[in-house]
Amino acid sequence: MTALLLLGFAALAAAGTPVFALMGALALWLFHGAGIRSAAVIIELARLASMPSLIAIPLFTFAGYVLAASGAPKRLVDLAESLFGWLPGGVAVAGLGACAMFTAFTGASGVTIIALGGLIFPLLRRQGYSEPFTLGLISTTGSLGLMFPPSLPIILYALVGKISIDKLFAAAALPGTLLLVALSGYAVLVAARQKVRPTPFSWNAARAAARAAAWELPLPFIVVGGIYGGLFTASEAAAVMAFYVLGVEMFVYRDVTASQLPEVARQSMILVGSIMIVLGCALGLTNYLIDAEIPARIFQFLHARVQSPWGFLALLNVFLLVVNMVEIFSAIVIVVPIIAPVASQYGIDPVHLGALFLLNLEIGYMTPPLGLNLFLASRRFDKPLPALYRAVLPFWALLLAALMLVTYVPALSLWLPKLLKIP
Repeated sequence: MTALLLLGFAALAAAGTPVFALMGALALWLFHGAGIRSAAVIIELARLASMPSLIAIPLFTFAGYVLAASGAPKRLVDLAESLFGWLPGGVAVAGLGACAMFTAFTGASGVTIIALGGLIFPLLRRQGYSEPFTLGLISTTGSLGLMFPPSLPIILYALVGKISIDKLFAAAALPGTLLLVALSGYAVLVAARQKVRPTPFSWNAARAAARAAAWELPLPFIVVGGIYGGLFTASEAAAVMAFYVLGVEMFVYRDVTASQLPEVARQSMILVGSIMIVLGCALGLTNYLIDAEIPARIFQFLHARVQSPWGFLALLNVFLLVVNMVEIFSAIVIVVPIIAPVASQYGIDPVHLGALFLLNLEIGYMTPPLGLNLFLASRRFDKPLPALYRAVLPFWALLLAALMLVTYVPALSLWLPKLLKIP
């Protein structure tokens, strides 16, 4: 009977049944089989609703969608080109930074590929970069910002993994910077090899671009500086960002009108709603898995075969790269409660584990054959998937090398939280 039910769930998943419905049904069935009332799942939904940090998710998401609907992407790219276009590889490096910043604030790599991809692609091609490099860079940079505050996956992981949001923000920042530096170095080498022609620097163009983006430039400093300066918590930072972005884009730039606002809010809350319902059902399922001591059984199975923490981390990286290819939010809420207790048995710091998970999340987005960024870029630029696979391979190899470094040098993720003395 159990085998038949599991096959039934697999068939429903293959037929496209929503993830939350499958997880909720599986949780109810498991609790029923254990003789426990289904209220155990409802309790998790109530506990989720009472989390004080939960408000950060809809506020940051709404602010990100307002930015995406405005002229902010074009202003950001114009400023990057005017400031760095004269350097060897400068426009590609500036594109990396602009995409990372935009993804951090929108919380979704797909929004970045759609909003900034159409601006950066012709810009890099005009400068002389080859099409494969340009496609690879855009497909990669779509997820770079997931490692920087106020990234939505960081907030979600902190809630599920019961870690301080501020601490995880700090832990992910240095590995994220390492990725940016590695990819920037590669972009400079490619620019030299392909004889890319830099854009002559113009003070007038730089001043005009800086003036155009003057109201948006302070945003990272307000949010990040406010959190680590002790002015407000992550949840309060979300409220500040939403208020600031709404005021600037509606009343200063007037890019977003009152008639557009309901649609922007609707689109952002669709994403939030999908996250919340998956999170609630997944917490009910993980509640059963923990009660059934599944993590302990997994540890016993692994420990009999893998005694070293480093060996466990290597296996974990392979596993996470696979599960993080498509649905990141489901991966966070389902996998984290299972692997976190197992990792702690191996003596792995939970903050280090969080940084590793997020880094795998970022790389999984561009990992062939199912990486979500590859499908989005294929649709956005009307290119076949095999061409995208070839284009991202050099970038993927660089990110994989950075993942190995972060995996086996825990100080890269633990140094900044200790320096800032974040509890």
